[in-house]
Amino acid sequence: MSINATLILQMIVFAILVGFTMKYVWPPITAALDERARKVAEGLSAADKAKADLAAANQRVEQQLAAARDDAARRLADAERLAQQIVEEAKGRAGEEASKIVAAARAEAEQESVKAREVLREQVAGLAVKGAEAILRREVDPAVHADLLGRLKAEL
Repeated sequence: MSINATLILQMIVFAILVGFTMKYVWPPITAALDERARKVAEGLSAADKAKADLAAANQRVEQQLAAARDDAARRLADAERLAQQIVEEAKGRAGEEASKIVAAARAEAEQESVKAREVLREQVAGLAVKGAEAILRREVDPAVHADLLGRLKAEL
C-alpha cells in the first residue's frame, strides 16, 4: 500500500467517525450542554429575582421598623404627656386639699379664739361682780378698795 491509499482510507474512516460522532455522540452532548446552559441561566435569573425580592423585603422591613419607631416614639410622648397631666392634676388636688386644711384650721382657730374670749369675758364679768360685791359689803375705805383692786388685778 502506498501512502496515498492509506491516506484515503484514513480519510474515509475519519469521515465515518465524524459522521457517527455527529449523528450519535454530538446531539446528546449538545443537548446536555444546552440543558446545562438553560439551568445556569434559570439559576442566574432566579438569583437576580431573589436579590430583587430580598431588596424589596429589606425595604418593607425598614419601612415597618420606621413605622414601629414612630409609633413607639408617639406612644412614649403620649405617655409622658399623660404622666405630666396626672402630676399636674395631683398637684392641683393637693393644693386644693391644702387650702381646705388651712381654711379648716383657720376656722377652728377662730372658733377657739371666740370660745376663749367668751370664757375670758365670763371670768372678767364674774370677777367684776365679785369685786363690786366685796366693795359694797365693806365700808367705803380707800385703803381697802385699793387692796381689793390689787387682788382683782392679780386675778385678771
